Amino acid sequence: MSYQSQPTQIEVIGGNVNNLKNISVNIPLHRFVAISGLSGSGKSSLAMGILYSEGARRYLDSLATYTRRRISQVGRANVKEVRHIPSALALRQRPTVPGARSTVGTMTEIFNVLRLIYSRLGSPKCPNGHQVPPTIKIAEAMDKQDDTMGVITCPTCGVKFHAFSAEDFAFNSDGACKNCQGLGITKQLDPDRLIGDETKTIKDGAVAAWRTPGRNFMPIVAQAAGVRIDVPYNQLTDKEREMVLHGGQKHYAIDIPSKNGRVFHMDNALYENAYNAIEDSMRTTKSDVALKRLNRFYRFFTCPVCHGTRINPDRLNQLVAGKNIAEASKMPLSDLPNFVNQIKTWLPADMQKLANNLTTELLNQVQPLLDLGLDYLTMDRAGASLSTGELQRIQLGRTLRTQTTGVLYVLDEPSVGLHPDNVAGLIKIFHQLIDQGNSLVVVDHETAIIDAADWIIEIGPGSGANGGTVIDQGTPKQIHHSQQSLVRPFLTGEGKLVTRQIVRDDVFVKGSVSLTITHKFNLNNVTAQFPVNRLIAITGFSGAGKTTLVLDGLLDAFQAKFHHRSMPDYISKFESAKLKHIVSVDATPVGKNARSTVATYTNIMDNLRKLYAGLPAAKKAGYSASYFSYNNKQGACPTCGGTGEISLDIQYLPDMVEVCPTCHGKRFNNKVLAVKWQGMSIADVLDYDIDHAIALFKDNSSVAQTLNVLQQMGLGYLHLGEATPSLSGGEAQRLKLTSHMKRSQNDTLFIFDEPTVGLHPLDVRVLLRVFSQLIDQGATVLMITHDLDLMANADYMIDMGPRGGDQGGKIVAKGQPQELIKNPQSLTTRYLRTQFEKYEQH
Repeated sequence: MSYQSQPTQIEVIGGNVNNLKNISVNIPLHRFVAISGLSGSGKSSLAMGILYSEGARRYLDSLATYTRRRISQVGRANVKEVRHIPSALALRQRPTVPGARSTVGTMTEIFNVLRLIYSRLGSPKCPNGHQVPPTIKIAEAMDKQDDTMGVITCPTCGVKFHAFSAEDFAFNSDGACKNCQGLGITKQLDPDRLIGDETKTIKDGAVAAWRTPGRNFMPIVAQAAGVRIDVPYNQLTDKEREMVLHGGQKHYAIDIPSKNGRVFHMDNALYENAYNAIEDSMRTTKSDVALKRLNRFYRFFTCPVCHGTRINPDRLNQLVAGKNIAEASKMPLSDLPNFVNQIKTWLPADMQKLANNLTTELLNQVQPLLDLGLDYLTMDRAGASLSTGELQRIQLGRTLRTQTTGVLYVLDEPSVGLHPDNVAGLIKIFHQLIDQGNSLVVVDHETAIIDAADWIIEIGPGSGANGGTVIDQGTPKQIHHSQQSLVRPFLTGEGKLVTRQIVRDDVFVKGSVSLTITHKFNLNNVTAQFPVNRLIAITGFSGAGKTTLVLDGLLDAFQAKFHHRSMPDYISKFESAKLKHIVSVDATPVGKNARSTVATYTNIMDNLRKLYAGLPAAKKAGYSASYFSYNNKQGACPTCGGTGEISLDIQYLPDMVEVCPTCHGKRFNNKVLAVKWQGMSIADVLDYDIDHAIALFKDNSSVAQTLNVLQQMGLGYLHLGEATPSLSGGEAQRLKLTSHMKRSQNDTLFIFDEPTVGLHPLDVRVLLRVFSQLIDQGATVLMITHDLDLMANADYMIDMGPRGGDQGGKIVAKGQPQELIKNPQSLTTRYLRTQFEKYEQH
């Protein structure tokens, strides 16, 4: 077959995944295709549910017959046919959080190359303290396979010794610091955390360490040991406090009163002081959840032996261009090209070829990360401290490096956490993927990304049942002139930029919260003022210090104040104005498993269960409210246990999930489903979406109120029985807010981290309405954001920078957005000015 006659597009015929309405659409191959649409319109159903799932399945189908036979039992994507689809790889919106042993260096594999550079090109130190210059003989010795591997002779004193191999520099292996086992940190119990609220009495739970499993009777033992338990902890004598924290293990006879008035006597109750209670729990616990809970009582310190480098200090004698491996790992990625030049200048002529090989590999691995705006990251940065956007871009950088060809890449919201200035780098990467011979489908709302695509597909027009059709497709130029396109006004600037009433006079008239951070990560002596009862945007590059200022600074300061704990040592000044509550709303999934639904997360399920239990048929059968829960044995389908699906074990492949063959996804058993209200079973009602359920519950005020709030939040398309972990980031955030609407929020601060994750520009309008409603109720709303539309609608803005990492950590601009754009002092305000100009042209 000649190249000319090869297929030029993927043909999707009859797609019915989730809310897709039998759609047929062609996706150009070897092009950058953007899919746009409202939250819940069906974009991800097309991208992930059809393109990725079919592309991945076709790849698996090419495996061994046995595997293929096992896989054929499970459902394909609900689509009639997909023609000409290549193997597919996906990058999801929420990558998994790396473990404690992961660093940027290990995740990107740059550290692996660095270890090779240090073992092959390094200058080791002999046991007698002589620094041995780099020589090709060291590299040759490393490649031997017998006992002489790595053995070299010191030219100064003639001693034979082992130079360090690449494995000797691995902190997850032979090179780990012996004190911290390669973690870089040690932990110590924090006396401030062992005691919760010092204004409480021990009887009321002042000693947090005794609120761990199996220790609820410890206050009574403390009383037997002579400690007053009905006096506030901060009024106890030094001797009593000493007993609580450090008292010896002794047996006491005690009487424990039970709830029903009976007294339980113990002759030999062992007293465990607050320190011992936690240390003993730590020794015996097996569960990750319990470990996480116990870790709250500890403070984590930099390891005093390796000083946080994770590496055995004796490895730091081997140098490359005057630096040890820990110093090289501390450099921002942007400094590595310069370091490579220093290495080449430092090495003798006969080592240049080897140096070229190794350093070229290093630079090839670094370049995509620099293009993606991760230049400020250092190799030793802990993986767990990275934001979602940073993790996704590391994943993308790794993908690029493998230089695949003929693959379909499906990316879900790659612009998450990206400053407008980094979007250009991301688009450059997309074109590189296409140039390597791949196809690319991107689900995103960032207008710059949609406008840079070769082809745009819009799914809609609405969400849920109102979406699921292709409303428009074409090149960006064609979309600019299309009347049915929903994204067009945001690409051309015809829409309205500022959609809420912005405060024009003194933003601080209602007071302010003040915070000074002395030193935390890249913030040094930074003071910030946050106006009360306003919409505040915290902006700036990834790594500029936004999260440190808001989540480590403001949030931790409020929590220390509310729980009567001492302030974190990096906060020197904190004035909280009149605020008494704090609500931190992020985009993490709601609920941990498929048992959590929109109905169970709100008050709707409890009301439904009471309603059905009160029906004559239920009373006659003796069904209480607990029968109408699929989480209880009485109500659940016996086959799937109330999850609505069963999991099939496919040997050495991931488990596959199918709809339960008994209840067909309804979750309940037949007896419970036989009880009808208005001719419907409880499962039928859970199939309703919020928009249609409003009429159904017009006479039930508490359910109707919740449904109306959900509808105002733009979530009317969600089904009552929809599993919450599957919601997008933006949907999860709005669902978490429902319980806070409709009541006064005069003394509450809401913190949103990247609230526009997964939101179409039209959804951003809905979100701004929600924010305005909270502010009308007296709340203060603070958002960490890269979204220019949100910034334009803020009352006050604090821009961190000027860039990320060691080039960030300062407040570079602050004030009202419409004032800041008159004389842009920072990169963010420059982009914001361009955004205002784009809209003003229309």
